[in-house]
Amino acid sequence: MRESYSEIQVRYQETDQMAVVYHGNYFTWFEVGRTTLLRDMGYSYKQLEQENIMLPVVEVKCIYKEPAKYDDEIVIETKVREMKGIRITFEYNIIRKKDERLLATGETTHAFVDTNLKPINFKKTHPAIYEALIKNS
Repeated sequence: MRESYSEIQVRYQETDQMAVVYHGNYFTWFEVGRTTLLRDMGYSYKQLEQENIMLPVVEVKCIYKEPAKYDDEIVIETKVREMKGIRITFEYNIIRKKDERLLATGETTHAFVDTNLKPINFKKTHPAIYEALIKNS
């Protein structure tokens, strides 16, 4: 199973008055991890969209364990957890780099649809990308 690693530094705008990261920012970080994983596999969201593939989020989950704070360096570990039918689920770990503390875990589930939001048989229409994703799950 291939994992992808992204690194970011927590910006001031992502925090509240206590210098703690606002919970909604973790979902943005999941997107950073997901797009990095796809890019590492040789595909970009832009390329997928040019091939009439959209991946809307249909389910999202985040478990917060410890707060990320202003100026922390964060590592986002991302992998494909499962592909089933028209859905793909990505799994994430958010880790503080300096002490390797696990700050949060999460997952997002997406549907394979076309630009009209109609479900597509991704395995049939895009077998090369499908196989690359399966190999990495």
